[in-house]
Amino acid sequence: MPIDGALVGALHVEYLREQDLGENHRLHHTLFQTSTVDALLEGKYEGDVSFAELGARGDFGLGTLDALDGEMICLDGSFYQVKADGKAHPVDRKTRTPFAVVTVFEPDVAQTLSTPVDFEVLCDYLDGVIGGSAVCCAIRVDGRFEYVKTRSVPRQHKPYPPLVEVVANQPTFELRGVSGSLVGFRFPDYAQGLNVSGYHFHFITADRSAGGHVLGCTLARGELYIDREGDLRLELPPDVGLPTLDQSAAKGETLDRIERE
Repeated sequence: MPIDGALVGALHVEYLREQDLGENHRLHHTLFQTSTVDALLEGKYEGDVSFAELGARGDFGLGTLDALDGEMICLDGSFYQVKADGKAHPVDRKTRTPFAVVTVFEPDVAQTLSTPVDFEVLCDYLDGVIGGSAVCCAIRVDGRFEYVKTRSVPRQHKPYPPLVEVVANQPTFELRGVSGSLVGFRFPDYAQGLNVSGYHFHFITADRSAGGHVLGCTLARGELYIDREGDLRLELPPDVGLPTLDQSAAKGETLDRIERE
């Protein structure tokens, strides 16, 4: 199945920079993404869009930073960088990102989760709430976590290695008895290569001191919010093209190693 042309609108970064990036340019229930996960897999880590530009497109999201320098979380309009030591820091708006996805978070689903669930059970529950597999969603869970396992990645140097080599030696962190937020997205299968199909979450503590890419968690209790997205605007750097659809087992295993463990 080809990538749906109605879902993906190509937007070049030079055009984006010429515009007034004020509040009136934020679109409702629309994802804005710079570059593709396939480009990231190939080691294209040069920052292309500034966080000032990214912030004009959304107040919620995730990604990474120039030279793959850690994991990025955007929450309530603020950007945070989780470095290779697992600690979170505010992001300078002049810093650039090679890959990120953001949205104006306007949830149309809000639920209380009062029963402890692990990561797999939470994802299964989300499938039931969201329904149809063709839907893109932004997902936030605020709550008390018995356990969260995260990872980050160290800043890379040229010549950049492919992402699968970087995460082979990724530092991981275990947080216990913490309050915080899961920030993530669910993309449909046909978006594989453009983004990660299925669920992709980052975590940040309530005091904004630690976090990272989520490898596993146990939620004790919390509040779930879901924003169903109707469109995706894609900015492609000059050296990045649209990915070809690849739902092979080999591609799935590669992304599993990168996204999970």
